[in-house]
Amino acid sequence: MPNNQPDQMRAILESVRTIALVGASEKTHRPSHEVMEYMQHHGYRMIPVNPRLAGQKVLGETVYADIASLPEPVDMVELFLAPERTDAVIDQAIELNIPVVWLQIGVINEAGAGRAEAAGLKVVMDRCPKQEIPRLGISAVSSRA
Repeated sequence: MPNNQPDQMRAILESVRTIALVGASEKTHRPSHEVMEYMQHHGYRMIPVNPRLAGQKVLGETVYADIASLPEPVDMVELFLAPERTDAVIDQAIELNIPVVWLQIGVINEAGAGRAEAAGLKVVMDRCPKQEIPRLGISAVSSRA
């Protein structure tokens, strides 16, 4: 069962620092771009992932083709993908032992979430960190010890 309880989401958002955002967009009106910018302003290191944009920059960060290509470990992978496109990324996250998989609002993959949880990863599904941070009263990463 995904960790959609407020205390579990708060613990995740207060502990992660570096997030791979899969499905990142260079288009400023896209929700993935808005969420990435919001998360950056709250002190999270956001690494964009999108094979179409690999090697380009989005919000000052280099875009990578997939999470296996990331130059550094991440604490969480956030998925802005159609549900039917999430299995490969979830399986990569399991293989890379990324501690948290967060599926955006409308991105529901019960089987994938189950595999990730069985492998010991935490999963949040059908939620948006941009909405949860103010709702849960979470302070910016940079203001935490």
